[in-house]
Amino acid sequence: MNFHREPNTFVEQVNLKVQNIERSLAFYKDIIGFKVLDQTATTAKLSADGKTVLISLEQPENVIPKQPRTTGLYHFALLLPTRADLGKILLHFIQIGYPLQGASDHLVSEALYLADPDGNGIEIYTDRPSSTWDWKNNEVIMSTEPLDAQSLLEEAQGQSWKALPSGTVMGHIHLHVSELKKTEEFYTKGLGFAVVSRYGNQALFISTGKYHHHIGLNTWNGIGAPEPLANSVGLVSYTLKFPDEGTRKNIIHQLKNIGAIVTEENGYFVTIDPSGNRILLQI
Repeated sequence: MNFHREPNTFVEQVNLKVQNIERSLAFYKDIIGFKVLDQTATTAKLSADGKTVLISLEQPENVIPKQPRTTGLYHFALLLPTRADLGKILLHFIQIGYPLQGASDHLVSEALYLADPDGNGIEIYTDRPSSTWDWKNNEVIMSTEPLDAQSLLEEAQGQSWKALPSGTVMGHIHLHVSELKKTEEFYTKGLGFAVVSRYGNQALFISTGKYHHHIGLNTWNGIGAPEPLANSVGLVSYTLKFPDEGTRKNIIHQLKNIGAIVTEENGYFVTIDPSGNRILLQI
């Protein structure tokens, strides 16, 4: 099953602030393999298939480095179509000497972790078939085990990395939040997601359509972590893609029922989670 199309609701685009747009473009084009759809002196829109924007970048005035111990982006996650694709990009990182921050087998998926030049976290992963995922009491079983890098490299068969495959999608986003109780209410009773996994009282993983997670939420930057300053490197917003207008209208109604604010800005419906993370509601 494809968890990133209707009737599911999923993350489609992540919008980031960076310190130097040219430095960031060099990374996202040359290291990761994005195509540039549109570019100005201070902004850029990036795509894997040449049509769908997955990442937008902007360099604000008076931008400051990413602030530690705040809410916002933990990482965004690019989902590659095949395991061989993950093997190819792993080989690519090894060949160019780009540092990885981690590499894990999560049972439901296999993942590489790194950061862009500004410290924005990135996961690049591939899913195992959903038929192999284990569920217990409506929660999916996930873990963090060592990645079998040798097996991945063998799958790549020595092929060089050219660019992100056109079938790459924004698999999920993982956010730092200031607490979990109000956050869970906002994302479940408001936005209509279901909790599919809990990591003690520190993290929640939520999805639609029984995906292992479209959104991760954690308090690892501390309970009560503040929002970053508006001109700090990091997350501007992210886009949730709804299957149709009826679903979006229902979600907006649910958000208002729990006291969340929904505004319309430049043709977009926008809401903000309890930790200040901005969400664009799209169809």
